[in-house]
Amino acid sequence: MKNGFIKVAAAAPVIKVCDCDYNADRVIETIEKADKLGVKVLAFPALTLTGVECRDLFRHRVLLDGAEKALAKVVAATKGKDMLVLVGAPVSLGHAVNSAAAVVSDGKLLGFIPQRTQTRQFVGDDGQPSAIDSEQTGFDAVPYSADSIIWCQGLPTLGIAVELGPDADSVWSREAKNARAGATLIVKMADFPQTVYSTRDAELNAKYESRHNTAAVMLAAPGKGESSTDNAYSGLCLVAENGDILAETEGEDSFAVTEIDVEYLENLRRQSGDFDWIDEDYTAIAWNCTPVDTALTRHFNKHPHLPENPADLPAYCERVLDIQVSALVKRMKYANLDHCVVGISGGVDSTLAVMVSAMAVKRMGYPSTNVIACTMPCFGTSSRTKSNAVIVAEQWGCDVRVIDITKSVLQHFDDIGHAHDDYSLAFENAQARERTQVLMDIANKCNGLDVGTEDLSEFIDGWCTYNGDHTSMYDVNMGLTKTQVRANVSHIAATTEDKVLKAALYDVLDCPVTPELLPIHDDMIEQKSEDAVGSYSLQDFFTHHILINGFAPSKVFRLAKAAYGDEFTDEELKRWLTSWCKRLFSQQFKRSCLMDGPAVQAFSVSPRTGFLIPSDGEAALFLADLEKI
Repeated sequence: MKNGFIKVAAAAPVIKVCDCDYNADRVIETIEKADKLGVKVLAFPALTLTGVECRDLFRHRVLLDGAEKALAKVVAATKGKDMLVLVGAPVSLGHAVNSAAAVVSDGKLLGFIPQRTQTRQFVGDDGQPSAIDSEQTGFDAVPYSADSIIWCQGLPTLGIAVELGPDADSVWSREAKNARAGATLIVKMADFPQTVYSTRDAELNAKYESRHNTAAVMLAAPGKGESSTDNAYSGLCLVAENGDILAETEGEDSFAVTEIDVEYLENLRRQSGDFDWIDEDYTAIAWNCTPVDTALTRHFNKHPHLPENPADLPAYCERVLDIQVSALVKRMKYANLDHCVVGISGGVDSTLAVMVSAMAVKRMGYPSTNVIACTMPCFGTSSRTKSNAVIVAEQWGCDVRVIDITKSVLQHFDDIGHAHDDYSLAFENAQARERTQVLMDIANKCNGLDVGTEDLSEFIDGWCTYNGDHTSMYDVNMGLTKTQVRANVSHIAATTEDKVLKAALYDVLDCPVTPELLPIHDDMIEQKSEDAVGSYSLQDFFTHHILINGFAPSKVFRLAKAAYGDEFTDEELKRWLTSWCKRLFSQQFKRSCLMDGPAVQAFSVSPRTGFLIPSDGEAALFLADLEKI
């Protein structure tokens, strides 16, 4: 399966209790529907062919014979279909009866996975055989074990475990046992009725279990209106992956279809080191599946470092701000410092840093004037950015200092023999290093801490001057991507009652990202960072999927196309991916000596605890992978 994607579906057709032939037809109709959509794994609820409310009829020969014939009908209907079907049915084992998942593919019954838990009608799997023959079921001899994993021959890391009915409520964690044995997809063929909290509880469980076990979870509950004797049923169907629900439906003929990313789960498990490849005590059921290029229909978040639901963003931003402020307070208290010194430029990074610093000194009980906000205009500073920087700092009550570094930089050019009109790298970097020297010296002078403003995105792409803006005494933005920085500035702008501050913050957000190091004309911002390194939205997307998820650049290209649609051409995506890969390797030397700063997510480029690569590594393999596009 290309890039590890496989299309799956959970289905709960409307059936009739005890009418096995009718129910088989509904299952077959659903199989036909799924086949047209390219579904490779299709799961139904427990006891699909009879209904879950047959009660003592589960022991009756007529119902058991009807279920067996219905299953044979379903098995025959899968002939020629490249799909794994899991359908629930009662299985007669001599004098005992159990609920089981029939594992069906291409006209063959591959095995039964029985219910583990003993109930009034069913014996559970205690002491049952590991295989059953044609005399017991009417089918060829097949495996029969609750501890089974179905292994996909076309996608070797896809292992499928099944849990039936009450097994999901066991005090023992069946999901963890199955996941540790190698199952990356856990199928819950449920039998629970609809209650006021049944959907909420199922969603919470699926999120937790898929996250805790680094797996995909697929659930199918009995169909809408299946019975009304003592319970009602809703037809809840859902698919979750590592804590996120990808698809969910509830109602008549419920059908939740999406793609799960097995490669993603494999990468996460490889990083954790907690998973065995396969448990020898498990029965292996082989399923031959032809590899295909699965069409993607699932949603991919353009901003994976931010919550998908806008309603969750305010609490998320408050949490991030608390991490930044708490970390800065701890560092200042430890070092017995009482001032913050911040270089302000009018960009989003320094704007957030100065506001975090103001929050920190307030929490420590110091006046806001203990934040010394320095704007240091030089050759590339526009009046717009300078004005915004001053307004934001003043509205927070900071001690604002305007320090023009033009004369110092020109003197430095004379000292090193650099022509004043030579706009090469030395021209740009001299300004950045002069600003850092000023900030650190002021910090030493006032018992303060030079608070850095660079963000995670700029450290990854290396868009900073070595020992210039690259360096500080503590960087509060070190763990935030550019999209996270912007989200926090936007959150403060949206929630402040200070109209002057609000207007300035929104203008900061509206300004293009710029290092302001080259001379400007007519007070216009001409040097734009994204012209050189690409959209920061794209860069953060690449960072998430290549470094955190461990995907190849060619796969990330595919995901970016799905996430951004027509926002970027294929040529643009490939160009910026190529640039990102090159800079990831060439700029590592800047990350190898970074200062301390708080991580706000489970990823950083700290040279002590973060993502590490050698400073002289080659990008050749990554660039070669891009040639697959």
